[in-house]
Amino acid sequence: MKTCNISRRSACTIHARDTSSKIFFARDRILPLTIPKSPSARCILRGRQGHFQVSSHSIDRKSTGKSRAVSGVEADTSGLEGLSQAQGLASLNFMDKDENFCGSDGSVLTRPPPLGVDSSNAKGKYWIRTFGCQMNLSDSERMAGVLETMGYMNTEDPDSADLLVYNTCSIRDKAEQKVYSALGRQAKRKRDDPNLRIVVAGCVAQQEGNTLLRRVPEVDLVMGPQFANRIDQLLEEVDQGQQVCRTENIEILEDITVPRRNSDISAWVNIIYGCNEHCTYCVVPTTRGQEQSRTAAAVRQEIEALAQQGFKEVTLLGQNVDAYGRDLPGFAPDGSGRRLWTFTDLLRYIHDVPGIERIRYATSHPRYFTERLIKTCAELPKIMPFYHIPFQSGDNDVLREMKRGYTHQRYRRIIDTIRHYDPHAAVSGDAIAGFPGETEEQFQRTMDLVREVGFDVVNTAAYSPRPNTPAAHWENQVADLIKLDRLHRLNDLVNECAGERSERYVGTVQEILVDGANPKDPTQMCGRTPSNRLTFFEGGQELYGKLVKVHIDESRTWTLTGHVVE
Repeated sequence: MKTCNISRRSACTIHARDTSSKIFFARDRILPLTIPKSPSARCILRGRQGHFQVSSHSIDRKSTGKSRAVSGVEADTSGLEGLSQAQGLASLNFMDKDENFCGSDGSVLTRPPPLGVDSSNAKGKYWIRTFGCQMNLSDSERMAGVLETMGYMNTEDPDSADLLVYNTCSIRDKAEQKVYSALGRQAKRKRDDPNLRIVVAGCVAQQEGNTLLRRVPEVDLVMGPQFANRIDQLLEEVDQGQQVCRTENIEILEDITVPRRNSDISAWVNIIYGCNEHCTYCVVPTTRGQEQSRTAAAVRQEIEALAQQGFKEVTLLGQNVDAYGRDLPGFAPDGSGRRLWTFTDLLRYIHDVPGIERIRYATSHPRYFTERLIKTCAELPKIMPFYHIPFQSGDNDVLREMKRGYTHQRYRRIIDTIRHYDPHAAVSGDAIAGFPGETEEQFQRTMDLVREVGFDVVNTAAYSPRPNTPAAHWENQVADLIKLDRLHRLNDLVNECAGERSERYVGTVQEILVDGANPKDPTQMCGRTPSNRLTFFEGGQELYGKLVKVHIDESRTWTLTGHVVE
């Protein structure tokens, strides 16, 4: 027997000395959840306190009121209500890897006061918490820039802020629920202080609209991501006593001088907003609208301004950067039928901006990732050899149900082409475990693809039904514990591949753009290789912002350690 006690906030360890142990729970169905081969597997059960013992053979649960009679198991499950219900989340979660760029709790924007600004004359303090992806981080910087032109100053303390901004993500239910939890805490403060302003921006705001205002009436402003650089105009409406909801589709304005960057080395640069894809699991087209490409001249102008300010690296952003230019007028003069501007053309156009040493981009879609683009990335020295191309599944039938627009074979050809032109490039992807209707055999094809490609990084997630998406309403939903079991096995494989890929750096010399100190060791600095591996090495603040040569002495799954060489 294996025994564990689980409470709401504690993690537990299940000791599994054999590889055949399985836990079978969830609703009225028998659902396998394999305990890993490792001596101890860490798991989390969110729910009220409960105690169970697990035998090394199958378990069949039968509901008998408060207690549950389980074949082969002695169980006291009082309080463990709806073990696999999505709401309440009383489910075994083996180290669910959080794909969220800002972390599961979001990130707080922190900036020093602008030069020459007297804090005593500030209009008030603003506080921004960002959930989700790089696009949201970029939007938060833009909002911060506008707020500072209004006279606000940044604070890290939400309780001292006069203006609270929650820049939200709706790609996963978990991030959405964290926003509502945070709003509940601040709503009481708003009732005590009517001058406090609460703003909900981003994708949850776009998705929920007036529903959010009805659910949390203390919120002053709900605004979609397309209004990030118009937050000043909307706050003026709030100051006139209105409760404002702005989520309609608009043409996004240029604002190249506005963003309050969260770094003075690397900067986000939006090149395309919105998404025209219709993946059946994804809420982004609903929350961010149709594609809107910025003009190439505007993109270059922003990058030139960043270079003049001393920035060394830019990351070009878009939901699908390689779809850039499809909505811009004109066709290529060579008679090829291509649009006048493609992502490939944009890269060549901006590549020679003086002062910019590195150019990255995210995210790409396999549908538009051409050999012409790959060849250009390999030829231009400032384009970093890191390719993030989400694959989502390795099974063609699942990809068809997702409406991804490519096959497993097409994706493999893209990877083969990348490694033909740049054998040392790093490749990253995204994968979903437990998409509706996914069988174990189909999931194994995803595992096979990860093994075959040997990814440097894979962002993984268990499928999460989202509002206004077709897949959320399908009847063939995969049970929660099966999804989490698959996610755990996928993460194990991803970690294994990442560790193997890291080993190839040992003994090499890598050029590192130094962007800060190691927060856990003040004697070390850190930065990233061209292929985006985080690297630590001994050094002082005099190296900040410089490109230095580092000999790699040691590798770990996700990071490297080395020493500076001349």
